[in-house]
Amino acid sequence: MRSVGTLTRADLAETINRKMGLSRADSLEMVEAILGKMSDALAKGENVKISGFGSFVLRDKNERIGRNPKTGIEVPITPRRVMTFRASQLLKERITKG
Repeated sequence: MRSVGTLTRADLAETINRKMGLSRADSLEMVEAILGKMSDALAKGENVKISGFGSFVLRDKNERIGRNPKTGIEVPITPRRVMTFRASQLLKERITKG
């Protein structure tokens, strides 16, 4: 895995390959299955909680009035669903300890 940059699906699969001894193809298939399951749950409107890591939470935002910063003209912002991530206390502690 890289020490700097972005963690990718391939990085996750490589870690599974090394730690669990699964083939590279099986490791990548496992990563894809997990991400697919998470995506499906979120698409159905379910929140996703991973103990010790955090929660992906869906929230519906109402229509509101926004302002174009260049022109100052008010424009309506349509209602939409957004996803937020809330890190668990354990993850927050690991991150702050560096």
